[in-house]
Amino acid sequence: MNAITLEAIAEIRTLNESAPQGKHVITGDIRRSSARLFRKIEDRRIDNVLALCEELLSQHDWALGVIAFDWAYRVREQYNAETYGIFFGWLKKYVRGWGDCDDLCTHAFGKLLRSRKELFSSVLEWTKDGDFWVRRASAVVLIPAIVHNDYNGISPFMISDALIRDGHELVLKGYGWMLKCYSQIEPEIVKEYLIDRRTVMPRVAFRYALEKYDAETRNTLLRK
Repeated sequence: MNAITLEAIAEIRTLNESAPQGKHVITGDIRRSSARLFRKIEDRRIDNVLALCEELLSQHDWALGVIAFDWAYRVREQYNAETYGIFFGWLKKYVRGWGDCDDLCTHAFGKLLRSRKELFSSVLEWTKDGDFWVRRASAVVLIPAIVHNDYNGISPFMISDALIRDGHELVLKGYGWMLKCYSQIEPEIVKEYLIDRRTVMPRVAFRYALEKYDAETRNTLLRK
């Protein structure tokens, strides 16, 4: 294992030991350590950095995953045709919590999709995956493109339609969150979509999607 990943493991161990009893390490402390450690990496070419990330992820530790996903985002200007396969492999192999899923998808993977819109057709296939984390990711990974108003060639509604009656609550919340973000960019379009789907969309997703509307609009749509 590389010296820098060993140092990261040691730092996380120290942070865990210094955390108050019964408390988790603070994410901000992990990110500060991550930034400092990244500056110590001499070879910052994408192949080397992502290999280091893989070493961290192979430990199956949440805090080390935060560092890995942070380092992957820091080399975003070097993303290339091979990066999708690496990130998707991480999604399938290492993501086992909503924090992991959302961190990877709203940073590194989301940035990749923004820069390579042709990958949307692959993301659409995730909605059929047997792993509910992958299905949640199909919605969450669109959020960076949506909030930056950079989604030409990406269809949020195709994702929500594919997931609309998904059997897992975290998937419903995931696409509801995506629609909530979309509603801040296209409020009337999303409102009409919600009106059209109100009889088939589960309540948990519907409520998430409505969160950014004013109280009158929320109450009106919930009564329909």
